[in-house]
Amino acid sequence: MKENLSFPKEISGSLRKDMQFLNQILDVENNFDVVHRVVHIGGKEACMYLIDGFCKDELMQKLLQFFMEITPEQMPADAHEMSKQDIPYVEVDVNSQWETIINALLSGVFLLLVDGFEKALLIDSRTYPARSVQEPDKDKVLRGSKDGFVETIVFNTALIRRRIRSTDLRMKIMNAGKSSKTDIVLCYMDERVDHAFLQEIEEKINNIQVDSLTLNQESLAECLYQRKWYNPFPKFKYTERPDTAAAQILEGNIVILVDNSPSAMIMPVTIFDVLEEADDYYFPPITGTYLRITRFLIAILTYLVTPTFLLLSAETDLIPESFAFIRLKETPNIPLIWQFLILELAIDGLRLAAVNTPNMLSTPLSVMAALVLGEFAVNSGWFSSEVMLYMAFVAIANYTQANYELGYALKFMRILNLILTQLFGLWGYLAGIAVLLISIGTNRTVSRRSYLYPLLPLDWEKLRNRLIRRRLPGAFEPKSKQFCDKI
Repeated sequence: MKENLSFPKEISGSLRKDMQFLNQILDVENNFDVVHRVVHIGGKEACMYLIDGFCKDELMQKLLQFFMEITPEQMPADAHEMSKQDIPYVEVDVNSQWETIINALLSGVFLLLVDGFEKALLIDSRTYPARSVQEPDKDKVLRGSKDGFVETIVFNTALIRRRIRSTDLRMKIMNAGKSSKTDIVLCYMDERVDHAFLQEIEEKINNIQVDSLTLNQESLAECLYQRKWYNPFPKFKYTERPDTAAAQILEGNIVILVDNSPSAMIMPVTIFDVLEEADDYYFPPITGTYLRITRFLIAILTYLVTPTFLLLSAETDLIPESFAFIRLKETPNIPLIWQFLILELAIDGLRLAAVNTPNMLSTPLSVMAALVLGEFAVNSGWFSSEVMLYMAFVAIANYTQANYELGYALKFMRILNLILTQLFGLWGYLAGIAVLLISIGTNRTVSRRSYLYPLLPLDWEKLRNRLIRRRLPGAFEPKSKQFCDKI
């Protein structure tokens, strides 16, 4: 809004006066995509405003044709009556507040002002440019649905509604950002959600003072929770899968959708929520349990492998005779700690290069990375073959975690352990593990519950469900008497 312009709260009912205000505040002379046109409806002068590219041309043509056929005798007395009997469309609203009207118009809603009407007619005929619903690149599954969220918030809410056909499902829309007015939708089950926590989230969103949510969910997360910078473990879980979001809603969590973002933000989450994936439930219980335990063990190995090798290389007397083969075959030209740190940086460099590499050059990049960081790096004497092997395992194993934040949290803790092990040997190694456990144990969810629940505090029944993939509740029922009689 232009700060030097007086901003009335409500429309005046005088078309000329209201048009003058809108034309000035929207700067229609310089904004080519703000379309306005004066027409006559039922003997009264009217003006329509719309944003080019948001409204459906065919629908606009049919509405204009319908308006032109209204005679003065058929013309309603006010906007409310006209919305009920003279607009052949479903999503029609009336409003007199300029702030609401302008916000709706800039969101793509068709605005109709009629001379003498003290309320504006808002026809939600908008359509947004959107890609098709397809499987997300990040949250892929071996089995299951192949649809994913897109950048249009209405499509995303529909994907959730398709999976939860319950009157208990709530989808409350809000907005944040002084300039962006970004749409935010809170999805939850009214009878299962923690209402105190829900009210807290709503108040925080209403009190957001930022100019815009430039980075969508990440900007919103920074506004909702002031995290401690030294604890990298994620407070939120992100997913691009509607089935995962629907499952979290049914468990009593809150799912937040932000317009222009193809992912959903889930809260509150514990470390066990972050480690779970959809594949755990798309396979039978025994297979799902195996996948879950495998993912958990690999996460531990990605943290322990390189610091443990660094410790054993310095303290060779700790190596059992049966594992004597892991000792270095040759004296390294560069200290092992520097080899590990350089490769940690190089792996992230390759990851960034892969993101920015055109598709037609992705294969040459992979070949060059394999040659330069593989055979040539070892033959040149820069890196030991053992170091390359363990770092290759860590780089590949990181992709078993769909959550990027968790992967980087383990990476930061691993680097810290490497440095402590190099400086203080066995005691530094143990101190690094202690820092990891303290960081997880003292962490809290956004609802201020334990990050390790149901391990701390212990709830054995829920902990067993977290560790072991069990049948869905109600999937197994005792045999009915009629069925027993047939047997």
